[in-house]
Amino acid sequence: MDKNSLIERLADAMEQSKGDLGRNQYLLKRIQKNREILNSDKQYLAKILNLDFLDIIVEPEIPKQIPKKDKSIFLNPNLVKCPTCNREIKLYEKSLRYQNSWYCENCIPKIQNKITEIIEKEEPVKIKPDAVQIGLTITIVVFLATSVYFILGSLSTIAMGIGGVITIYHLVGATGKLYSRNKPGMRAPSMFLIMLLGSPFVIAGLIAYEGYTLLESPVRIILLWAMTISFWSTMLFVPMAVVSKYREEIQKDAKTYPKISVIIPAYNEEKVISNTIEGLLETKYPNKEIIFVDDGSTDNTLSIAMQYKDKIQVLHKENGGKATALNYGLVYAKGDVIVIVDADTIIGRNSLKEIVKGFEINEHVAAVAGNIKVRNQVNWITKCQALEYITGIQIVRRAFDIFGSITIVPGALGAFKKSFLKEAGAYGKDTIVEDFDQTIKLLKAGLITQGSSKATAYTEAPNTLKDFIAQRKRWYRGNIQVLKRHSDALTNPRFGYLQRLSLPYLFLGMVVTPIVGFISAINAIVGVALGDGWYVLQITGIFIVVHYLMTLLAIRIDGEDPKLAWHAIFLVFGFKQLIDALLIKAMIEQLSNKKAIWTSAKRIGV
Repeated sequence: MDKNSLIERLADAMEQSKGDLGRNQYLLKRIQKNREILNSDKQYLAKILNLDFLDIIVEPEIPKQIPKKDKSIFLNPNLVKCPTCNREIKLYEKSLRYQNSWYCENCIPKIQNKITEIIEKEEPVKIKPDAVQIGLTITIVVFLATSVYFILGSLSTIAMGIGGVITIYHLVGATGKLYSRNKPGMRAPSMFLIMLLGSPFVIAGLIAYEGYTLLESPVRIILLWAMTISFWSTMLFVPMAVVSKYREEIQKDAKTYPKISVIIPAYNEEKVISNTIEGLLETKYPNKEIIFVDDGSTDNTLSIAMQYKDKIQVLHKENGGKATALNYGLVYAKGDVIVIVDADTIIGRNSLKEIVKGFEINEHVAAVAGNIKVRNQVNWITKCQALEYITGIQIVRRAFDIFGSITIVPGALGAFKKSFLKEAGAYGKDTIVEDFDQTIKLLKAGLITQGSSKATAYTEAPNTLKDFIAQRKRWYRGNIQVLKRHSDALTNPRFGYLQRLSLPYLFLGMVVTPIVGFISAINAIVGVALGDGWYVLQITGIFIVVHYLMTLLAIRIDGEDPKLAWHAIFLVFGFKQLIDALLIKAMIEQLSNKKAIWTSAKRIGV
């Protein structure tokens, strides 16, 4: 099929909302520019366009004839001269092109030294900050400040205004050394956690001072507590996200490319493993090895992987869980950097080059988290997950990136310095979320974890409610396990920003916020029944507007499709309550000592 026909078919598919819009837009641009596309992308196109895989051929257009001025290049082998020694260079000789000139074999060492000197003297990349991002940030801050003051009253503003002080405190702290130092200190929760947990009592006193009745007070206390958590989190994370994005944009390319060992643990992944392996094979990186570890699959996963045995290292072991598969792969890994990729994930062509850049920021960087995107945005549940990933990575995780304390380097795409990984110890089987547990171990060792939004990876999200619940049941139960296992980090100041900010925020998000969310919903109903409906409506309106503004900012930072923002309302009503219910269920199961089991979604093979 010719290029124009393929473009037309793909454009029609996009109008009919077939496949993933982001992926379609990416492939459309590559086809229009005659760029090569991955075999996995060809399989994807064949599926949504109802074509044969072999029909999808993208080749550069060849001019019918060579312009007269260029024919001499082919006819005269002595046309090009070296600008250094003025010697004519024949076409069969080894040569180097730099700044529109060709250098002969004898002069290559000289010009390479010159290039190195130029690169070392280069000034930092100068990029203007995105005006839209800055505008959205200012809008969020101004809207929050004015809403709290004019709608909720001056006394309520006092309770929330402390959030600004805490934000400035953490901002100043982030300018120093990020890695933790072994300093003795009194064990106590961080100020961030103390203030948020103690804010209901402050709010209760303010409301009592305002003269509300005993029946009205609980309603307003809970709603204002929820508002306070949202206010402080927003004031802290939104500015940090924009700073993190700008800092990543001006970062130079990696100076060196260490050997990478990519480990793919897999169990019964026959529907997706071929795409994952092919994507990694076609990823641009000068020095990589791919290690596939089959964890005792009972389907055709191993036999499919064996088809690539000439290009990758294929290992097989008895089923023992993902942690054991990763530990098994580490034994055979020869790279200085270990990259973990889930079996259902397709990584971007330049993702490996991008992810190693994070290790040059600081010698204490132990791990770099990739940017995980949902590739099968086909219905309500998958689009909500896509939006959840975007806001979580581009707002919250970016703030943690500033403080060098990202708490989860995901198993879908995460890079680790092998030496630090060995020091932290093997992946443990004590929890069912090995990536979270391993990241916390690195942070407790006084190391730094960073993130890269340019190191993209496309994963397959559950597309049914049943599969979504199965996935999140494991995630949330495992997260509670890790919090319990590393609860000492909540009160030990030697763990730096893990104790001061990251772990307290996770504790709030996994334990406090779900409970506050459900109680707030009940209190809102009670408030309406007691005649305080206008107050409830005002609080709800502030929540919705702030959430939409933050969603638009996250989408802008990530360069995603703005149409996805229409689903932001479900992250306030519907999808959020579902997540809160699953989190509360996980807490109850943990408290009742119910055995945690590995649950996962069925693969679709998109």
